[in-house]
Amino acid sequence: MSNYRILVVDDEEDLCEILKFNLENEGYEIETANSAEEALKMDISSYDLLLLDVMMGEISGFKMANILKKDRKTAHIPIIFITAKDTENDTITGFNLGADDYISKPFSLREVTARVKAVLRRTKQEEVAALPEQLTYKTLVLDIVKKKVSIDGEEASLTKKEFEILLLLLQNKGRVFSREDILHRIWSDEVYVLDRTIDVNITRLRKKIGAYGKCIVTRLGYGYCFEAE
Repeated sequence: MSNYRILVVDDEEDLCEILKFNLENEGYEIETANSAEEALKMDISSYDLLLLDVMMGEISGFKMANILKKDRKTAHIPIIFITAKDTENDTITGFNLGADDYISKPFSLREVTARVKAVLRRTKQEEVAALPEQLTYKTLVLDIVKKKVSIDGEEASLTKKEFEILLLLLQNKGRVFSREDILHRIWSDEVYVLDRTIDVNITRLRKKIGAYGKCIVTRLGYGYCFEAE
């Protein structure tokens, strides 16, 4: 299973269900929305890819993409536009808005699957290439290559899960991750994990990183984030 989460936004409900069914068969986690307005009420930042119809109601796919690209929490999420329009100007508009691909209706489901795989593979490669060897915050140093954390030069003994939680939060300072987000990203291969597991690991992590523990902030009803002082 890929564990990638994809949001399909299209005002054709039947098409949403067809895409959902076929992409889930490929191992993706799929959610759908039938308008940009509905989609924008969702936690867009939790998705790895958007399949976005251009021609929708008051907020078009282009307008929604423009909104997302202006928000630092969602600007990095790849977008594949789906449209019945197939003109050069529309294609150029889509790519100028930061689209990663463009599929014209009617399309084959094999084509959609292939393009989704290609965009996700390319995005993953870009993320790995851009990843620094170390992340630092004041005297807190997280060595991504050696899988070590040190504070004032002294190594902190973290478990694999604690290290991965700290890496996730430190890479995304100020961004709130729900328990579901953390479970999906850190415990993706586990069959059954309780939300309480997240709380226990966060509590232990805070203790192990000393004074920096207070930077891991709880947002009641939302989740956790690393907040710089």
